[in-house]
Amino acid sequence: MDNIYLYMIIALAILAIADLVVGVSNDAVNFLNSAIGSKAISFKTIMIVASLGVAVGAVFSSGMMEVARKGIFNPGEFMFDEIMIIFMAVMITDILLLDFFNSVGMPTSTTVSIVFELLGAAVAIALIKIGHDGGNFSDVINYINTSKASQIIFGILLSVIVAFTIGAIIQWFSRLLLSYNFEKKAAWVGALFGGVALTAITYFIFMKGLKGTSYASQNFDLLGGNTMKDFLEAQVLPIVLVSSVFWSLLSYALISFLKTNIYKLIIIVGTFALALAFAGNDLVNFIGVPVAAYNSFLEWTASGLPASDFSMGVLAKKVPTNNWLLFGAGMIMVLTLWFSTKAKNVVKTSLDLSSQGETKERFQPNFLSRGFVRSAMLMSQMSSYILPESWQAKIDKQFEAPVIKLAKDKKYELPAFDLVRAAVNLMVAAVLISIATSYKLPLSTTYVTFMVAMGTSLADRAWGAESAVYRVAGVINVIGGWFFTAISAFTAAALVAYLLNLNVSIMFPILLVVAFALLIRSTIVHNKKSKEIKAEDSLIKAESSSIQGVIHESANNIANVVKRGNKIYTTAINGLAKQDLALLKKNKKQILKLSDEVDGLRDNIFYFIKNLDESSVGASNFYINILGYLQDMTQSLEYISKVSHKHVNNNHKKLKFNQIKELKEVDGDLEKLLNEIKEAFDTRSFEQIGYILNNEKAIFSVVSEKIQKQVERTRTEESSPKNTTLYFGLLLETKDLLTATMNLLEEYHNAHDASVKPATISTEEE
Repeated sequence: MDNIYLYMIIALAILAIADLVVGVSNDAVNFLNSAIGSKAISFKTIMIVASLGVAVGAVFSSGMMEVARKGIFNPGEFMFDEIMIIFMAVMITDILLLDFFNSVGMPTSTTVSIVFELLGAAVAIALIKIGHDGGNFSDVINYINTSKASQIIFGILLSVIVAFTIGAIIQWFSRLLLSYNFEKKAAWVGALFGGVALTAITYFIFMKGLKGTSYASQNFDLLGGNTMKDFLEAQVLPIVLVSSVFWSLLSYALISFLKTNIYKLIIIVGTFALALAFAGNDLVNFIGVPVAAYNSFLEWTASGLPASDFSMGVLAKKVPTNNWLLFGAGMIMVLTLWFSTKAKNVVKTSLDLSSQGETKERFQPNFLSRGFVRSAMLMSQMSSYILPESWQAKIDKQFEAPVIKLAKDKKYELPAFDLVRAAVNLMVAAVLISIATSYKLPLSTTYVTFMVAMGTSLADRAWGAESAVYRVAGVINVIGGWFFTAISAFTAAALVAYLLNLNVSIMFPILLVVAFALLIRSTIVHNKKSKEIKAEDSLIKAESSSIQGVIHESANNIANVVKRGNKIYTTAINGLAKQDLALLKKNKKQILKLSDEVDGLRDNIFYFIKNLDESSVGASNFYINILGYLQDMTQSLEYISKVSHKHVNNNHKKLKFNQIKELKEVDGDLEKLLNEIKEAFDTRSFEQIGYILNNEKAIFSVVSEKIQKQVERTRTEESSPKNTTLYFGLLLETKDLLTATMNLLEEYHNAHDASVKPATISTEEE
């Protein structure tokens, strides 16, 4: 039995590595968001700066694991065997919970997750002890540090409201003073902004990044015998004033003499600072529990007492973590930063919600987001009555984003926001976290950085009428996820602790295998989806400015729709023939995805028409008609897929053998036709379209013949109304699909002929 605890220590060490990977994947958004979004520096430089910050922060981390040791529960109330169950339950829950959030691309707080997991597991074991001893429920307070949990909840609310509000206010005034033409402002303006921003960020490095290290608790003669921690807390105003003057003068010198872009420097320093603080302070969230478990194991082994008799009051002491362990943890974090695709997924969510331009909106509007937007619009209208029109005009001019004219033949990936907003994001996050640290308020780094980014987006008018409801819905979803983190962490950890307590020798290996199986499965599914997205025949928005260019660009989209539509139709018929509900359900998702992509192309029509040359406006009619026919095709496929799934899902009678046989014949003819169409568009053999159009009557006659046969069967032998309805519905919708396809081919054929003839005439004249 005693060996089980050694195995648990080994398992906790492995879980710590896994937790570092999933934790960094989620928290990377805290310090990468501003630099990546603004494209101030290359991605490689961003990663190098962030890696340095993470490595330095990890190495200088104190390793004082108070949260894991005694911050949430009173360790003296638990025995060694109970503490090990608590720690194991926490780690198993933590990696699964964080991996779930990474997979869906949602940022959450590793601090909140670890705190509520410790709380949930400790409460479960405490209740078991109380029940065993015949105590009362109120005795739980003797085991649990209840004030800590309420502080964390208060911290969540404070993070959401304060960070969002302050971020919005600072960004509004920054844009009002600097506008979008900030690089043309006088040197002193940039120097003043740089002085304030760099002061905030460097003070943050000391307050949040270095204050918690072991060096901060040492006395220095240079500081009058005080510790760095005491000095930082006592001399706030002098430090800020001296730093402001120093950084402002240095910024002015850099701008005036070295022609340095001070905003890029702010972003580089800010990224380093947040990465440093993240590693220095959040490392406890990943390795705190395993380290505490290892120290407990050493103390218990030395005591010689049975596991159930050894009190864990020893955890109340502070024991620094081995520096080599911190270094190893830092290296794992750096490697994860470079290679984790899930980290990029989480960062993308934050960037999409704060982007100044158009993005593919991930979230659907809800009544809360609509209500919030309506209230904001009403407040905006009220303010327009209060402020004089001349003031409003000046404000609007400062917020007027420059129109970037791009070459027609080139494609640029524009930044999500400019350097001013990125600098404000980093500066405000640094100030708020520094203040919270000095007042010992439990603000979450994730919550602060995310909500500041959302506040600056709102103030910068990034949430316009076209995107506001989607962006606000996204923010509400993320905030809801934060509260879900706390509730699910508490519940899941309590459940795992209860299961382990039933029989630790049996449940420990079972739960460990289940946890790793789920983790591996999640990774495989994520990688598979990533590969599918890369390899998938996704539809591409037209960017050409001439009808000839649009013809060739659209050929790819048509070939892709035909290929995917062919597969969807065949799968629907096969699913009906086999009564395969899972296949039909999957097929239904595929057509919905294709329909969304076609709708996305239609949503881009505005930008396509804007991009056209004056001489090529005729291309717009062609493109609009092509998209209309593509949408007709997808609507027919969607109906076929939906009714097939509905029929099998409702357990209706299977189609008769003759009906299945006839549908297979139609599918075979349709497959042959669609393959010919795909080949014509893939190879750009547009002359072949005319040949296909000449033979369109043959396929229509096949479908009409099947309809007539079903009419005769219905009058003589058919006894199932549902089967008849389904069969007629499939054939009629197949005719609609063919009609839309032929109309598309005819449109293409005519447009191609019209574009080729002028070129031929021009050649003959020469």
